[in-house]
Amino acid sequence: MEIKPGALLQHIDSPADLKKLGKDEMQQVCNELRQYIIDVVSVYGGHFGASLGVVELSVALHYVFNTPYDQLVWDVGHQAYGHKILTGRRDNFPTNRKYNGLSGFPKRSESEYDAFGVGHSSTSISAALGMAMASHYKGEKDRQHIAVIGDGAMTAGLAFEAMNHAGIEKSNVIIILNDNCMSIDPNVGALKEYLTDITTSHTYNDLRDNVWKALGKLPVGKNFSREMASKLEASIKGLVNKSSNLFEALQLRYFGPIDGHNVNKLIDTLKDLKDIPGPKLLHIKTVKGKGYELAEKDQTKWHAPGLFDKVTGEILKKTFDAPQPPRYQDVFGHTIIELAEKNPKIIGITPAMPSGCSLKYMMEQMPDRAFDVGICEQHAVTLSAGMATQGLKVFCNIYSSFMQRAYDMVIHDVAIQKLPVIFCLDRAGLVGDDGPTHHGCYDIAYMRCVPNLIVSSPMNEEELRNLMYTAQSDNNELPFVIRYPRGEGVMVDWKKTMKEIKVGTGRKLRDGKDIAVLTLGHPGNFAVSAIHEVKKDGIHPAHYDMRFVKPLDQEMLHEVFSNFNKVITVEDGTVVGGFGSAVLEFMNEHGYKADVKILGIPDRIVEHGTPKQLYDEIGIDANAIAEQLRAMAAVGSVVV
Repeated sequence: MEIKPGALLQHIDSPADLKKLGKDEMQQVCNELRQYIIDVVSVYGGHFGASLGVVELSVALHYVFNTPYDQLVWDVGHQAYGHKILTGRRDNFPTNRKYNGLSGFPKRSESEYDAFGVGHSSTSISAALGMAMASHYKGEKDRQHIAVIGDGAMTAGLAFEAMNHAGIEKSNVIIILNDNCMSIDPNVGALKEYLTDITTSHTYNDLRDNVWKALGKLPVGKNFSREMASKLEASIKGLVNKSSNLFEALQLRYFGPIDGHNVNKLIDTLKDLKDIPGPKLLHIKTVKGKGYELAEKDQTKWHAPGLFDKVTGEILKKTFDAPQPPRYQDVFGHTIIELAEKNPKIIGITPAMPSGCSLKYMMEQMPDRAFDVGICEQHAVTLSAGMATQGLKVFCNIYSSFMQRAYDMVIHDVAIQKLPVIFCLDRAGLVGDDGPTHHGCYDIAYMRCVPNLIVSSPMNEEELRNLMYTAQSDNNELPFVIRYPRGEGVMVDWKKTMKEIKVGTGRKLRDGKDIAVLTLGHPGNFAVSAIHEVKKDGIHPAHYDMRFVKPLDQEMLHEVFSNFNKVITVEDGTVVGGFGSAVLEFMNEHGYKADVKILGIPDRIVEHGTPKQLYDEIGIDANAIAEQLRAMAAVGSVVV
């Protein structure tokens, strides 16, 4: 389906083309850009509300600044669709988040206009400051560096660390705080309340704004130096209690708040800020989903709605001929409530993902026992550890790739102290369209090397429930990791009564001969399909669902290597230091000899696409496993 951009937008192939237009044409460009995003995302999918909220800002930034020489860093990157369209990727935009298409996030290898690769939150200020300091060191005094960060991402410790440093540097860095009271879910915490106060309290801001405007009109030159202007500003600022503004207290010159949907006001403001040296923060107020009424009203739902009818707003759901299995995250969400109703010690914690991980159900039913702590993974882990010292059973639910941000806390605050925090790592394996910044490739490897951790992965929804039940049992006194993928599991009777699993035990799913298949987690279902397929060829592998990568079921592995000299391991984690590596370590330690083939995520960055496309690409889907079984059976053995 061909989607045509508007009359002005169709001729903008770079910011240079945008600059050829008059300032009075910028509102039309904004209107066309917003409509083009709506048109494309409604048909092809992707993130939605975030980019609509910064249309005017995207246009103003590229109109005012000399990108890519002036470097623009978008935090997280959900909001960068307008930026991509304005920087030469308009015609390819329908391939956004598609296999071999544009990335859903800014990506350095994709465009010179993408100054920094993003996907996780709160990195923009550190990155932009690093660029600014490098430019200052190289003598590039005219070069600007802009970080666009949302109020949700601003809650993370990394953002505060960066602002704390930026305030003492003289480099040209502009922090644009895009304040819309949202991340994916509504923002929480004291910073949200502070930004509301600073937005509505005009005593400080009106005077600060007036001082800035007055200084901008002063004739810096023959009769009035920049140094004199700075002294005058400092004197006037003394009339106001500096500590009343958090950003000023960090020595960031604060401007705003201003209307982030007034493109001409943004252009004028950004032009003025270019002429003011040193670190600055511009506070803009925007509406996530701006210009599409339904997205403005329900911002969480329209963060990434999938395909929809842009006229009626109907979200187009896939239709299936048969009932579909529940999603792993929903099974988690309902199971933790079921467990909490029986165990008053259970608490739920998530860093800003209550909808994504489905802790929202517990937050609604048990608001005093489930908490969203904002985009603060480190805090979530250590908060959970603190609760655990008081005898509580904390389920800390963090996406696998985001858990990487709290790794020190897992080791220092949880594992060393043997605190029985239960880490539920959602989005393990290859997540799909979000790509490499969100794939949960490394959790098996980075968790299994930590002493005192139990590391597990369920093959289906029933096993997820059983592992959750086991983890909160009084019999468990160690930190417990449960990793599982995004989306649908398999059709099993997952609502049956939960049972405790002996830690470190697997399941033999099928007897066999010649070859043993050892699987961990959801890919075990791919192996089931593959084994069923190769039966037609007279190949009859045994299948073991190991369930735990730490501790391994050594009794089961002794059985495997005593009876099979051909073994395939399958996992949805990196093959470097993962489950297959653990099996090889066991084999080596005990002196076994066998032909072992490890199937998993290779030692390279896997790009975006649907999970089916990606698992086919890396070779751990059912067809790939079947081919490995056939190849292994054909070498040195008789097929029966």
